Amino acid sequence: MPKRDAALLVGDIRTCLAQVAEYIRGTDLHAFLQDRKTIDAVTRNLEIIGEAARQLDDTDRAAYPHVPWAQIVGLRHRIVHDYFGIDTELIWEIASKDAPDLASSLDQRAL
Repeated sequence: MPKRDAALLVGDIRTCLAQVAEYIRGTDLHAFLQDRKTIDAVTRNLEIIGEAARQLDDTDRAAYPHVPWAQIVGLRHRIVHDYFGIDTELIWEIASKDAPDLASSLDQRAL
């Protein structure tokens, strides 16, 4: 499979971040934990974010120095390989707190 262009990968990340924000808008932890479909949708988008981050090369990642790339890719690995042990409260924490911060960090591209 050919490698996607870095701009497309970052665009994929931005799209998934927007979808995560939409999925959890107006909800709280308790409601999130009761909604399997939203958990699945958010988790899938976090997986895609991690895969897109994994495909970026070091030069592309360096353009966004405030982004915790290793953590993002690590989460992807946990979702894919430890899917039966996913902590849904952690997914909520990432979706509600870390994802908005990531979106802001992507706006701080290094020159």
